[in-house]
Amino acid sequence: QVWVVQSGGGSVQPGESLTLSCKPSGFLVEDSAIGWFRQAPGKEREGIACSSNDNSPTFYEELVKGRFTISRVNAENTMSLQMNNLGISDTATYYCNRSPVPTLPWGPGTQVIVSS
Repeated sequence: QVWVVQSGGGSVQPGESLTLSCKPSGFLVEDSAIGWFRQAPGKEREGIACSSNDNSPTFYEELVKGRFTISRVNAENTMSLQMNNLGISDTATYYCNRSPVPTLPWGPGTQVIVSS
């Protein structure tokens, strides 16, 4: 079986930062293209960042480019998403999955709430 365990998230004020973590089970981060998706209330789930396991540049959706950064720690088989300068529009449930095509079953995700 293959799944991911996520951690991080929470409630913050606009302008603050959060870090999400994703630890896959059943596959290695270093061997996989993986990324982050999010689903805001009342909206479709969307891909926001995708990190390939080759030398391709990491893809960031325009609304998060420059604020969000994917990092891989192969030795710990984890991937993280550093989110800076969060805005109210970043409020969503965040998911990690294979990317760009999410082939794993969706888990519960990690909730991020940005409010003043």
